[in-house]
Amino acid sequence: MNINLIIAENLNRLRNEQNLSLGKLAELSNVSKVMLSQIEKGNTNPTINTIWKIAKGLKVPYTSLLEKQQHDTYVIKKSNIAPQLDEEGHYRLYCYYPNTPQCNFELFQMELDEGHQYISVGHSKKSQEYIMVLEGELTLQVNDETFIVNANDSISFTASTKHIYVNSGHGTLKTVITNFYPSNNNVKNI
Repeated sequence: MNINLIIAENLNRLRNEQNLSLGKLAELSNVSKVMLSQIEKGNTNPTINTIWKIAKGLKVPYTSLLEKQQHDTYVIKKSNIAPQLDEEGHYRLYCYYPNTPQCNFELFQMELDEGHQYISVGHSKKSQEYIMVLEGELTLQVNDETFIVNANDSISFTASTKHIYVNSGHGTLKTVITNFYPSNNNVKNI
């Protein structure tokens, strides 16, 4: 699976559905017109934050840029998922279930290397994030508060603002993240 081509096709489709020029989308997303053009041609591997900015600019869920057609019943193997990475590769996000018109959530596995953090720019309005820690210790900073979440514990929060994941434990932090979009927020009208 070439994730860059999937992103390229989805970006082009979503931008054209909204009748947006590259210039207008650059204004809405704070991503340069040149970068948007390179992404739309499949010539670059955009970072997670770049994809979030584009999704926010388009007012669509993050996975709208990553989704591919699925069958009714299927097994998803992590080895077949191309991870989205931060600039240094210390934060890895594996999308198991993207947001679709039939499904108003996204399901990810997140891995964060020991001693590192990842800053999320936030998601669409009214979105909720649910995190279950599988291994390690997560320190989450959101809305000027800090929370510590250990293995087998979970946390939920409104995810429309910046939030910071910190691996405050030993070894690789592994979590399951579900981003929920209320039913009145679907792909077309977030």
